[in-house]
Amino acid sequence: MFNALVVNKDSESGKTSAAVEKVSLDQLPDGEVTVAVEYSTVNYKDGLCIGPGGGLVRKYPHIPGIDFSGTVEASNDDRYKPGDKVVLTGWRVGEAHWGGYSQKANVKADWLVPLPKGLDSRQAMAVGTAGFTAMLSVMALEDHGLKPGHGPVLVTGAAGGVGSVATAILANLGYEVAGVTGRPEAAEYLTSLGATQIVARDEINETVKRPLEAESWAGCVDAVGGAMLARVLGQMKYGASVAAVGLAGGAGLPATVIPFLLRGVNLLGIDSVMQPYDNRLRAWQRIASDLPMDKLEAMIQPASLSDLPQLGEAILKGEIKGRVVVDVNA
Repeated sequence: MFNALVVNKDSESGKTSAAVEKVSLDQLPDGEVTVAVEYSTVNYKDGLCIGPGGGLVRKYPHIPGIDFSGTVEASNDDRYKPGDKVVLTGWRVGEAHWGGYSQKANVKADWLVPLPKGLDSRQAMAVGTAGFTAMLSVMALEDHGLKPGHGPVLVTGAAGGVGSVATAILANLGYEVAGVTGRPEAAEYLTSLGATQIVARDEINETVKRPLEAESWAGCVDAVGGAMLARVLGQMKYGASVAAVGLAGGAGLPATVIPFLLRGVNLLGIDSVMQPYDNRLRAWQRIASDLPMDKLEAMIQPASLSDLPQLGEAILKGEIKGRVVVDVNA
């Protein structure tokens, strides 16, 4: 028997509740690889799955946790053997499949990535899906021509998980970083990660009638969407790109096509869930080389399984700064 955060749903009221419970290995779903989980983290999707589900969870009881790192305990796949260090993000683990808020997990071998050299399992979960997504965003911007010296790169939702890692990576690579935040108290934190400019959310969150404004940004990692993304599109430099990674500000996009037609702006969709293996490997290797570990350490908020119900509520309210690292064995 081992510990896991189990979410149950009352059949009469439809309400969900989450608590740490004892689980046995034979209760886990089928999988080719059994992992002794060491660390997990907290993402927006996790907050949904710990709580009412957000339409992501179809069957209860359920163990959330869309990310985890740990050590292979048993494997039916030749690619992994007991003792191997591995990372898992995405593939709807923690949503459709039981996830990482557990001391053990059974998963498909295809869903795993070897832990890259230069990272330990705790650091890997300080990165997690948020940092992995941030790295995919930086890679996409670079693949579309972004280089240091082209001008400032805007990061919206900069104090959140994706934004924090994106800010640290971009600054480490030599980019000027402008961080957007609605929390004035986060300015010092963002500056410590390498941001050279702080933009108040209210300055950039209003929809304007003009489809184009002054060319301000050489690139953008956008975790907000909605009216802010629409506004940012009209402020991009000619030929610049926006990597869209989130919808904290809403799923709508009240924009025109004018920035695409007159300035050649690119809107790049970033998906971390179904990324092919080779691109996952490339991103994790880039994380190990391009994310400064001292900056990563400054983002970490430690937690245990018993902290997760409260943290799930907090992340849905936008109250989490940086990266939560959950020690499932604490």
